[in-house]
Amino acid sequence: MEIEIPAFENGGWIPRKHAMGIPDGEGRAKFGKNINPEVRWDYTHEDALSFVLICVDPTAPTDPSTVNKAGVTVPEDQPRADFYHWVLIDIHPQRSVIREGEVSDAVKAGGKKFGLSGLGMMGVNSFTDWFAGDPELEGQYGSYDGPFPPWNDELVHEYHFKLFSLDVSSLELSGPFTGEDVLAAMDGHILEEAVWVGKYSLNKAIIG
Repeated sequence: MEIEIPAFENGGWIPRKHAMGIPDGEGRAKFGKNINPEVRWDYTHEDALSFVLICVDPTAPTDPSTVNKAGVTVPEDQPRADFYHWVLIDIHPQRSVIREGEVSDAVKAGGKKFGLSGLGMMGVNSFTDWFAGDPELEGQYGSYDGPFPPWNDELVHEYHFKLFSLDVSSLELSGPFTGEDVLAAMDGHILEEAVWVGKYSLNKAIIG
């Protein structure tokens, strides 16, 4: 099975139009266009009954006290954790593309729809937890929300778009399920896996 994101090379830089956060011109960040990239795939396993698409950043900081703070940086060697940007399950086995902008074309404060969609079942991404407690932004964020790494992070972030073909037509998840929930539900049902990686940074010292 192969996955491709035409907007950037595998291992290359993600264009800013696909990011939730972009440079503000003063060394910090502001909201961007947040347009989901086109994702294409080919598969070879005839027994595939559904697909799962996950976008995860395994390089997210674990100490929020250092994030986006003037005069300090998030050190490169700080322990990192998974941050999910897109969780989509129960994709029809005959589908092979998600078009650019099909699920996200803006930043929507207060959350975005999750659950049943024309593509399958949308879970919630990690911005649900990140924005909790923020009166302007908190909510349950379904669908795609692009990169928004700390503008003071010394590490270039990686975004892994992972596609799985499964031997079941549905993972039978509902409500605001997460990336972790999907990984647990897929256990023992994965036929094939493919990944496409992009990188992104808002650190002025890195991007110039």
